[in-house]
Amino acid sequence: MTKQFKVAILIGSLRKESYSRKLGKAFIKLAPDNLSLDFIEIGDLPLYNEDLETANPPLAWQNFRNELKKVDAVLFITPEYNRSIPAVLKNAIDVASRPYGKGVWNGKPGAVVSISQGALGGFGVNHQLRQALVFNDVPTMQQPEAYIGNIQQLVTEDGKAANESAEKFFSTILNSFGKWVEQLLK
Repeated sequence: MTKQFKVAILIGSLRKESYSRKLGKAFIKLAPDNLSLDFIEIGDLPLYNEDLETANPPLAWQNFRNELKKVDAVLFITPEYNRSIPAVLKNAIDVASRPYGKGVWNGKPGAVVSISQGALGGFGVNHQLRQALVFNDVPTMQQPEAYIGNIQQLVTEDGKAANESAEKFFSTILNSFGKWVEQLLK
């Protein structure tokens, strides 16, 4: 029997019909047997402010941290905003990294999938996000690199791979991630 690992999908876009969310839905449908993927929402997290890191931090922070504690791995799917990490995603990383020395990222395998409607596929955000993950001890899958350009042609409005080629590529990413998670958590 294959062990199934629980994977959080964090989306770097707040837009309800974002391409990142549509890709996440496609990934859920294509997940290999050893991965169970589900979204953890980050849009309602108050901005990180160390002054609020008291014995009773904001409930949204507590809930987010507790949800992350329950997963084995994290899949980041994000657009690039101004050649950088969207503020909502950077905030989520910061919230889960605190209080200092008690962050919930430590050792959770991760993967970064960056997207754009243009040809570059979010190259800048992919690498900046990896920097933040290295600091937070998130072993991040190296290959295949997932910079997905022209995303609007690769996912449907209802969150499916738009064609056989896209489905094959998405499955390659997910199967590699499944092997990565299994290798690190066995």
